[in-house]
Amino acid sequence: MPVISLDDIESATLSALTRHGARPTVAEDVARAVRTAEANGNKICGLYYLESYCRQLDTGRLNGTVEPVVSVDRPGAVRVDAGFGFAQSAFAAGFDAALEAARTTGICGYSIEHAHTCTAVGYFTEQFARAGMLAIGSTNATARVAPPGGSERLLGTNPIAMAVPDGDGGVAFQFDFSTSAVALGKITMAAAADEAIPLGWAVDADGNPTTDPHAALEGSLVSAGDYKGYGFGLMVELMAGALTGGRLSVDVPPLKAPEGPPHDLGQFYIVIDPQAYAGDGFYERLNALGEAVESQPGARLPGAGRPDVHEVELEDDIWALTRTLAGLGQG
Repeated sequence: MPVISLDDIESATLSALTRHGARPTVAEDVARAVRTAEANGNKICGLYYLESYCRQLDTGRLNGTVEPVVSVDRPGAVRVDAGFGFAQSAFAAGFDAALEAARTTGICGYSIEHAHTCTAVGYFTEQFARAGMLAIGSTNATARVAPPGGSERLLGTNPIAMAVPDGDGGVAFQFDFSTSAVALGKITMAAAADEAIPLGWAVDADGNPTTDPHAALEGSLVSAGDYKGYGFGLMVELMAGALTGGRLSVDVPPLKAPEGPPHDLGQFYIVIDPQAYAGDGFYERLNALGEAVESQPGARLPGAGRPDVHEVELEDDIWALTRTLAGLGQG
């Protein structure tokens, strides 16, 4: 597999998106998100999505030129209408307003409305943490998860993320995970490679546990932790779907299809200024928590101490497709 620099990944992504109709500033927002996903080893949310972005720009399913509209109708309530465009550029449009609201009121609810899929929610909560805010984020997606005791798809994988500031412009720890037993992309990648999946990830169309990724795609995913994950999935559904005025998961069309109606998804963030509540005592307790975790050999806070990555290995076909989409040939 070729080793590719993150600079080249970001540059090729930018070229591909602008070549297929995205406004340059919008393409820059998305290219940074793709770069970050690849740096974190989150392949499902990186170049894996680039082809669908480009094809949907081509067909008009995705608006790559829209100007997001930011509204602050009440203190502590910041909303962005993405206009069926990229979630990344909508988030960037209202970011400063959300920060100001959290600093002023202590807490802000930040909604991204009528957007394309945002892929990794943690990419956004991390930005708040680097600005000194504790942030919790959520989004929903096409229904793939059946409720415990049921057999019909009801919820998306409905991820939830949290990022915690370290008080020095960095991130103390963070997590980003689906409320399903596994992200859908892991099953689609397994199906593409014709590899078995572990038991406990999904059931087939008859509701039977399966290790066949193809049968899983015809069936349903299951919630992480059974009823516990189901509860969190419902919480995300209300936050990301109901609070934003977007689609519920059962109404979300397939995300990667070239044609069809816009995704019309929402993302919802709770942004908290720790200084408004515990002052510096927050960081004293955070450090004490970190020390307690690290006192156990092999234990660590999630997402802490990520290495500074400048290049990554890519599958040959993914990089070849990226270059083709960017108009760079196969070189």
